Amino acid sequence: MTDTVTVHVPLGDRAYDVRIGPGLIGRAGAEIAPLLRRPRVAVVSDQTVAALHLPRLQSALKAEGIDSVALSLPAGEATKSWPHLTRVVEWLLEEKVERRDIVIAFGGGVIGDLVGFAAAILRRGVRFVQIPTSLLAQVDSSVGGKTGINSPHGKNLIGAFHQPSLVLADIAVLDTLRPRDFLAGYGEVAKYGLLGDADFFEWLEENGPQLSSDMAARLHAVAHSVRMKAGIVTRDETEQGERALLNLGHTFGHALESATGYSDRLLHGEGVAIGCALAFDLSARMGLCSQEAPSRVLAHLRQMGMPSRFSDIPGDLPGDEALVALMGQDKKVVDGRLRFVLARGIGEAFVSDDVPGEMLREVLRAARD
Repeated sequence: MTDTVTVHVPLGDRAYDVRIGPGLIGRAGAEIAPLLRRPRVAVVSDQTVAALHLPRLQSALKAEGIDSVALSLPAGEATKSWPHLTRVVEWLLEEKVERRDIVIAFGGGVIGDLVGFAAAILRRGVRFVQIPTSLLAQVDSSVGGKTGINSPHGKNLIGAFHQPSLVLADIAVLDTLRPRDFLAGYGEVAKYGLLGDADFFEWLEENGPQLSSDMAARLHAVAHSVRMKAGIVTRDETEQGERALLNLGHTFGHALESATGYSDRLLHGEGVAIGCALAFDLSARMGLCSQEAPSRVLAHLRQMGMPSRFSDIPGDLPGDEALVALMGQDKKVVDGRLRFVLARGIGEAFVSDDVPGEMLREVLRAARD
């Protein structure tokens, strides 16, 4: 029996627990009941997750005397948009959700971001619980209170900080993911080792391939990732400094996602993986780290069967100047200057806005080979 791990996120009156372990969907009613002022919740999911897991969640809620209503949205990144945000907010109002009620975001990162944002703006803020069903959401997007939707101008440009009241990360549910989706989430797991924990990255080099089948290894990887994120969020909740390190690989990755139309051509975690490889390549070209570091990053991504360069993305990509222009729409731009998370080595990331344009273009050209 794999134990449940609890990671506390100590944010004063917005503090909450992240519960990590197998079987948590089946115990969701007991976990959520202490938060409720009345025995009723609204669940928002996507059609894929709802078909697989919604009956089990609603049964667990009913077992504790909790009534539930549910809305299922189309699966996919395109759902993080104004039309679906409007649909969720209007549905919650139709269901007479009050400020003291709980909304449950039941799905991957798209649902968590969208529903969290809807909760943030509904009645100027209602409480919500994250039940993330993808590896990416469990280790990253469900923790920390970043919520939002995409714009044609770029990813996550519309949103709010709104912390959940509880996160239930059922690691057994990851067995139902497509292998590609599981691996996409792994891009965010590897990111934690690369940005701040060389020992964890070394552990992943040994154990990464086992995460899809070994529940104890999976628990360790998810819990360690969540602890790292919780620590950073606690020290810098609204991304004034250290929290920007969590964007390692994201300046490149978000531009690639925008260039591919937020489509199935490139999943978010795949973009992050390619972005991490490019960030380490850029760091080495700038003389910040040895060539061994980007070589290790590439070797590990390839060992895991993950994309690591532009040729791994199906279809054509825009030219280098167009990609640089897309990077210019990123939220990390300050005073018109692109900011990158660079590295002095594995586990030694830092933020810089002093990247020579020609060196950036060299990295982009090399990624096309």
